[in-house]
Amino acid sequence: MKFSRQTTLSSEATVTGVGVHSGLTVNLTIGPAPVDAGFIFVRTGLNGPDREVQANAKSVIATELATVLGDHQGPLVSTAEHVLAALRGMGVDNAVIEVDGPEAPIMDGSAAAFVAAIDQAGIVEQAARRRFIQVLKPVQVALGDSFGELRPHAAGFRAEVEIDFANPVIGRQNFVLDLHAESFRRDIARARTFGCMNDVARLWSAGFALGASFENSVVFDETRLLNTEGLRYADECVRHKVLDVVGDLALAGLPLLGAYRSVRGGHRLNHAVLTALMADRNAWAVVEAEPARRRTRGHAEVVSGMVGGMVAPAYGPDVS
Repeated sequence: MKFSRQTTLSSEATVTGVGVHSGLTVNLTIGPAPVDAGFIFVRTGLNGPDREVQANAKSVIATELATVLGDHQGPLVSTAEHVLAALRGMGVDNAVIEVDGPEAPIMDGSAAAFVAAIDQAGIVEQAARRRFIQVLKPVQVALGDSFGELRPHAAGFRAEVEIDFANPVIGRQNFVLDLHAESFRRDIARARTFGCMNDVARLWSAGFALGASFENSVVFDETRLLNTEGLRYADECVRHKVLDVVGDLALAGLPLLGAYRSVRGGHRLNHAVLTALMADRNAWAVVEAEPARRRTRGHAEVVSGMVGGMVAPAYGPDVS
């Protein structure tokens, strides 16, 4: 389903699971938010007032093992990328995400549980037009042997992701996603987080990945896959990297009209490219979807305000 107006959730839905690093049980609730609110995380269960943070690139305070959001008081919620990917991938513009622990639950290592929660809550249109960040010129970042680029692509958002692991069981994989709710649900949402057994052991010894298990991670050794149930996709690893891209770039604050290419990337690279884009005020503009309209009798109704990828300018990068 495509919308020319902004969307939110019609009710609340809650998922419960463990944090992949803390191992603690945590409840996450997604619910409605007003027009232009974007995604707001609210941390509950604290010894004091609830804290909230806007999910945008400026709120990212760490990217080593996951995307961590916080403020001047410190971290607020870790591993935010999977729920953000589900919201952006399913076409939700505005939502409040309440979390009663230090990180979002890992669930089965994918975004499937969050998609199911969105289905349960339902998506409704709001009165205001949908807005987008349109990429106007290429922005590139290189970090060691990793490379990322955002470039113009007015038809929507495209992710072109390549991974290349020394582990021969994973190796080199590529995937291209043209993002809409159907492709996200079908091709990306169920792809699980993955790692190598020696890395997992190293994280355990350092006090991380305390909630990791074969129930929420795909694990390899140097010769084989260790999960007895096998893979959900033959190229599940690169598809999960695409899932992370969708979640990390949701921190633009609005849906992107652009193509993102990454080679040997991860959360750090995704955030670096997004930060570089937002820092260059000539590289992007905010645009609005054209209002949906009906054709004359005998023609199909126009469902989406984006007809042939065309959008109406709202304001350019020179407007503060």
